[in-house]
Amino acid sequence: MAQPVQDTRENPKPHRSHRRWLRRLLILPFALALFSVLQVAALRFIDPPFTAFMAARQLQAWTGRDWDFRVAYDWRDRGEVSSHLAVAVIASEDQRFADHHGFDLKAIEKARDAHERGGRLRGASTITQQTAKNLFLWSGRSWVRKGVEAWYTLLVEALWPKSRIIEVYVNVAEFGDGVYGAQAAARTYFGKDASQLSVAEAARLAAVLPSPKRYSAARPGPYVQRRTRAIQRQMRQIGGVGYLEQLD
Repeated sequence: MAQPVQDTRENPKPHRSHRRWLRRLLILPFALALFSVLQVAALRFIDPPFTAFMAARQLQAWTGRDWDFRVAYDWRDRGEVSSHLAVAVIASEDQRFADHHGFDLKAIEKARDAHERGGRLRGASTITQQTAKNLFLWSGRSWVRKGVEAWYTLLVEALWPKSRIIEVYVNVAEFGDGVYGAQAAARTYFGKDASQLSVAEAARLAAVLPSPKRYSAARPGPYVQRRTRAIQRQMRQIGGVGYLEQLD
């Protein structure tokens, strides 16, 4: 009796499954890129209800069983925030803000040269980079995070006017532990609305930005006091509130 001929061909189903997963992996970067574009485009018009940094800080409090901790955040449109604060953060953080396209190459080169001469490594992040980081990313110094930050920085610069960037930045910057944005900072430290901030108060808030958990706007030490005076001088040097006309 003749034996049945066995089909020695490989089952094609595993190959189809592998190809399907490969296609998904290839599509994933494009899907993530499209999602990020839609994110940034939407926030051109929609005020962010929270940021990645706010969410991380609140989660940190909950995991530490600090159930009473609440992030302080209260959005205010640009016209409801003292112009002095925008000028102060630009004077202290990014004096080429109106001219660069997201990255201050001169500042990066200067920081690198200073480090090579033996100085400590200083950051050269622009306001656009800091806005992108605060809104969308996590803290850290990995190359992956830096790469994602660069991508979001390019998107923000491409899709938002400078006036929107500074409006978002002064609303999401951390001015103290869990204190985010101009309105929350003005109410917490000065008992007034963000629209009423004076030149000196705006400069003091800008002075703590490099390390808002280390320095206090409510109880400024010698460093914050010196930096506040320096920022006020820098504000005058860049033209005061007249500087903001370049952003419109």
